[in-house]
Amino acid sequence: MLKLEHRKQTVLPVDRFILRMIRYTMFILIMLSISVGIGVWGYRTFGHLSWLDSFHMACMILTGMGPVVEMQSDAAKLFSSFYALFSGVAFLTFTAVFFTPIVHRLLHILHFDDEALP
Repeated sequence: MLKLEHRKQTVLPVDRFILRMIRYTMFILIMLSISVGIGVWGYRTFGHLSWLDSFHMACMILTGMGPVVEMQSDAAKLFSSFYALFSGVAFLTFTAVFFTPIVHRLLHILHFDDEALP
């Protein structure tokens, strides 16, 4: 993705840090949209839900809130299971990617040295 500055380099100026955060946020929003789109398509196709119900179900599963509608067919249950597994990993990944520049900046400002660790 984007290359972060090395610990021996100076801390990124605030305006460039904000631009970095915007880039990371845009990346997350694109990946989130794709993930929700996959869920909407699957619940619409396999679960035979309306567009709104499919969107609602995909968002609830993706954020870890849980299913809203019980799946009736075997295909819908399989899709729902695999989408839930995907969603758990995706949501944690999105969160980690979003906080990466913030944590990096904090550690950079504090001059965290990994050689000091036991």
